[in-house]
Amino acid sequence: MAPMTPDTSDPSRPAAFLASLRRFLYSPHRSGRHSILVVASATLGIVGWSGNPLTLPMAMVFPALWSLAGSRVGAAVIAAAYFLGASRGLPEGVSIFFGSDLLLGLVLWVIASVAFVAVHAACWTAQDGWPAPFRYFIANVLMSVPPLGIVGWANPLTAAGIVFPGWGWLGLAMAMALLMLATTKHRWPAVAVVGVFSLASAGLWVEPESRPGWIGIDTNFSAGREQYADHQQQVATIGLVKAAAATGASFIVLPESALGIWTPTTETLWRTSLEGVPVTVVGGGVMLQASGYENLMITVTPGGSDEAYRQRMPVPVSMWRPWSTGGAGADFFSNAVVELTGVRLAILLCYEQLLVWPVLHSMWMKPDIMVATGNAWWTGSTNILPIQRAASVAWSRLFNVPLTMAYNAPD
Repeated sequence: MAPMTPDTSDPSRPAAFLASLRRFLYSPHRSGRHSILVVASATLGIVGWSGNPLTLPMAMVFPALWSLAGSRVGAAVIAAAYFLGASRGLPEGVSIFFGSDLLLGLVLWVIASVAFVAVHAACWTAQDGWPAPFRYFIANVLMSVPPLGIVGWANPLTAAGIVFPGWGWLGLAMAMALLMLATTKHRWPAVAVVGVFSLASAGLWVEPESRPGWIGIDTNFSAGREQYADHQQQVATIGLVKAAAATGASFIVLPESALGIWTPTTETLWRTSLEGVPVTVVGGGVMLQASGYENLMITVTPGGSDEAYRQRMPVPVSMWRPWSTGGAGADFFSNAVVELTGVRLAILLCYEQLLVWPVLHSMWMKPDIMVATGNAWWTGSTNILPIQRAASVAWSRLFNVPLTMAYNAPD
């Protein structure tokens, strides 16, 4: 197979690309059709990824528009419209996280789209028949697994749990088959099937239930970059845990970073505060290392504490920085499922909820419960947190696994 890296030694390549882009944008015979496809693709991204689980199936129409692009450049523009629409909250979120102006957020927003756009442009074909669905399958797989899968947000496969709730791996296969079919001349029947099943699912909608005895606590503590829970916040969180335990909860899930930097002193505070309280707390914490830190989920009881889960995929750039020291560690394929008192947990920590491979990695190991948690202090007025919730709900419904969620979202 020829390498996908362009031959930059040919000076005519940039000029040819720009000429193709101009033809795509300004062709008097095609500009109207192209504009409709681009606007429709952006609409799919915006509405499909609104944060409402029931709108997720709209994302499954994307392959149909992609296949109608007419050219590789057109496919790139349509893919960019979809991805940028779906991830539209990123510029504001980045500017809040780094305390910068919106320009940095806009730059990283565009950079984040490069992998998605490049893969879908490279895999596009004008050939009829089997090449188009096969190439879409390759594009989707490339954006679902590492290394490109680490920025594989907005994958239409996420909607499988809304279209085929409870179908498990068969539902995932059916969703992929429909996505592939949507790139052929049978695209509109495929879209119609998605629509019918989505409407039926909406009519019978039931929110995922948690496992008996499990409860997630949402908090609204203010935070900041490299700012962790202080003593006052720890005491307030302990109060919330005790109140939940008083209602009969045996396992209480706290948001990402709720336990702050985990030290022997912090452990002593929690352990002594929980004396006489028959509860197990599963909460997010940070453990410092020589070259950076680990983003963890930690279990705490009156008898002590233990590391439950190490995040497989922290947020690239802001947390995971393998090119430098000081960032969060990552281990793509570790601890897919962790066991707690005989219960198998699939833990999805914040960013992992937006990706495909951490979920499928965990579901393959047949967990008893899914735990989704995050710290959304940096998301501002965006819909990033609702999208995380919607994705978690969709995967929980697909595999019919009980779901417990806990998020920190300042007012």
